[in-house]
Amino acid sequence: MSKICQITGKKVITGNKVSHSNKKTKRTFEPNLHIKKFFVPELDEWVTLKVSAAGLRTINKKGIYAALVDASADGFLFRR
Repeated sequence: MSKICQITGKKVITGNKVSHSNKKTKRTFEPNLHIKKFFVPELDEWVTLKVSAAGLRTINKKGIYAALVDASADGFLFRR
């Protein structure tokens, strides 16, 4: 599975690694992803998500069901 947060849509971006001599080489910035299981009372089931740290904060703020609805509306939620 790809390195994309299923709540916020954060994904790998590229940039430059800059050495002491100011030489620039390509590198990747990866999101801080965690695989977590959440219980959704409205659906009465467990959901496993790959979420970033910012996604966890969003879930704590909005609630799991509202975060899932927003993520599916934005197209970030990938379910099997």
